Amino acid sequence: MSTVTIYHNPACGTSRNTLALIRNAGIEPTVIHYLETPPSREELVALIAAMGVGVRAVLRQSGTPYESLGLDDAKWTDDQLIDFMLEHPILINRPIVVTERATRLCRPSELVLDLLPQPQQGAFSKEDGEPVIDAQGQRIGRPD
Repeated sequence: MSTVTIYHNPACGTSRNTLALIRNAGIEPTVIHYLETPPSREELVALIAAMGVGVRAVLRQSGTPYESLGLDDAKWTDDQLIDFMLEHPILINRPIVVTERATRLCRPSELVLDLLPQPQQGAFSKEDGEPVIDAQGQRIGRPD
């Protein structure tokens, strides 16, 4: 049995859609409400490394203290930016999904489809009504 973990914020529509797509594949993931249970420094560093992106790529700007902390200033080192994310977990962009295939920031939510070990089980539309998966479990609008 493969394991899927999502670092989730239930107040975020993209995060909710990503979680719903995981469940639409018949998978009940480990859900980490990272605002309540933030990752440790080691876990956050490992997640960023596994995604193969820079620290700034994981920083969330909208709806966070990003601007008030002046985090757009190039003076901040990666270690300092990680310190800010640990102090203010809302700065960690979401959702981050970890599977045996890869670790990825799933923005947009459809990016999770490439990570899942099982196909979609049926139709799925995002919360805003945008169809993503048809009744046969196939992705809509994506060339194969």
